Formats: sequence, C-alpha cells, structure tokens
Amino acid sequence: MSIVLVGSTSGSVTLQEPAVAGTTVLTLPAVTGTVLTTTSPKAGNVLQVVNSTYSTQASTSSGTFQDTGLSATITPSSSSSKILVIWAINGVYSGTGTGVETNLVRTSTQIVYTENLAAREGTGSTDAGSGTSGGTYLDSPATTSATTYKCQFRSRNGSSSVTVQFTGGGGASTSMMTLMEIAG
Repeated sequence: MSIVLVGSTSGSVTLQEPAVAGTTVLTLPAVTGTVLTTTSPKAGNVLQVVNSTYSTQASTSSGTFQDTGLSATITPSSSSSKILVIWAINGVYSGTGTGVETNLVRTSTQIVYTENLAAREGTGSTDAGSGTSGGTYLDSPATTSATTYKCQFRSRNGSSSVTVQFTGGGGASTSMMTLMEIAG
C-alpha cells in the first residue's frame, strides 16, 4: 500500500511500504527541520571532531625535532575525506641565543613547519621570549586507517635550551589540537 501526499500548490510525496517483512518507522520533525533521504554526507560536512590537550612541560636543546607531547588521532570514514587540523603549542619559550622551530606531523611525515618568532632570542644577556606557535591546515590523508597528528619542536641553534608548555610564571601552559573530518 502507498500513501500519496499532494502539495498545496503542486507536487506530491509518495510513501511506499518496504519490500521486506517487518515494521519501518519514519519520524517526521514536529514543526521545523529536515528529513534526510540519504546517509551520504554532502561535501564540506563535518563528520567527526576529535580534541586533545597537553600541559606537561617539555624542553630540549637538540637541533633534532622532539615531540611536544601534543597529539590527536582520528579514523576517517572515507578515503576522500579531508582533515582540518587546528593546533596551538602554548608556552613556547627560548632563552637567549636561540629560537624555537616547530613541526606539525602526520604519522611520521612533516606537513607544516613554523618558526616561532615570538620566542626568538633577545639581544641582551638575559633577554628571552615566550609565545604560541600554531595554525590551521587542511590535510588530505587519503586513508580510512587511524591517523595521528602530532606537534614537534627543536632548538633553532641546536645547543640552547627551548621549552614548550612552559610552567613558569604561576601556572602550566596548555597546548591544544582539534581534528575535524570534512566530507570530500
């Protein structure tokens, strides 16, 4: 049996019973809203959001990139999805004679490099700088496997100590990362 709803000025909607035994329920919105007729998302829709924070201080004097501790993992539902990465490494601190360089890495591949200008060395013997390093990046990992994004840092000159999530000044700095799966 079919039910036909005729529009007030034109058109119609036909409700057809399922071809299988059992009961199917279609719940219509009370006053306003949209009834989805497909489970396929439209390109640009946000499919899932993952958020991560990290506040343990980390320091290095190495010129080789080290993990800050900030990371997040997302499993895309489609290989055509894009991942919008938003991150902020807070409490980026360098003493005199150096600056801080940071990386955004997908698994083990560098995808964004930044130099923290706010935390570059001062000119005096006791000058130092502190700031934030971060940004946004729309990535195309082309996978449905769990994918980890992480932030790294290193000493610009490879010998002076630099710090992230600096705990001086009365409290810990918290770094943040948000991953959003965007339908392709």
